[in-house]
Amino acid sequence: MWMAAQGNAAPVIIKRKKVVSGGGHHGGAWKVAYADFVTAMMAFFLLMWLLNATTEKQRKGISDYFNPTIPVNRISGGGDGAFGGDSVFAEETIAHTGTGAMSRMGAAPPADTEAEGASRGSANGDGSADTLDTIERTLLARGGESATMERLMQHVVTRVTDEGLVIEIFDLPDAPLFDGDTSGPSPIMLEITKLLAEVLALTTNEIAVNGHLRSYPVTLIDNPVWDLSADRAQVTRGMLEDAGVVADRMQRIAGFADRRPATTDPQALRNNRIEIILLRRDR
Repeated sequence: MWMAAQGNAAPVIIKRKKVVSGGGHHGGAWKVAYADFVTAMMAFFLLMWLLNATTEKQRKGISDYFNPTIPVNRISGGGDGAFGGDSVFAEETIAHTGTGAMSRMGAAPPADTEAEGASRGSANGDGSADTLDTIERTLLARGGESATMERLMQHVVTRVTDEGLVIEIFDLPDAPLFDGDTSGPSPIMLEITKLLAEVLALTTNEIAVNGHLRSYPVTLIDNPVWDLSADRAQVTRGMLEDAGVVADRMQRIAGFADRRPATTDPQALRNNRIEIILLRRDR
């Protein structure tokens, strides 16, 4: 009887279920790759939007912040870098603390040394190379005194020639020295001439002022470059005298029109400039 009951029992069925994890399309690796792709595309379209939403001036400022190529502090030299001007390491560009090209200057001397040297130059009035070098260093050192001074010194480069110390003041794209095509000085030009008058007072050398302009289209019937360059030189002379420079020191006032461009492009804005030359006495 027990055997019959055992034979009538239901059979035991064992079902084995195989579970495969992370295989095929059920895995998570593709999600990581897709997320990376979406993030990259988001960054790309964000960049495109920023380029479209900003002005050229803003983009230039951002670029200069991360890779400065134009003068923004005391170690710059007044060039426009990759945006069409001279590099701060060009031969004609004198860096504000002597790092540009083959400059003969080192770092700006201490204030006591500058004052002592300037006093000697003013006292003996010999107009020698040492005196001109002292005046140059004193002027360029002013660029680090404040943000306003740095902004003004972006318009200024200096060089010493056989004629003397040449202080060149030039237009910047958003900061012209004169109002439009006139000889009316801008507020920046007024501030620069006041600064130069303070430095020029350290010596008694004679002064020459030259006016230069960019070329105008040849289609103009009445090209103003000659009259305008001369007028701007005369206005600069008047501003220097009003700021305290003795009138008897003015030796020569000249307008060179567009005959001596500072760049290879005669119509470039950089050619609009004024040269104030502290003449040598040892010539």
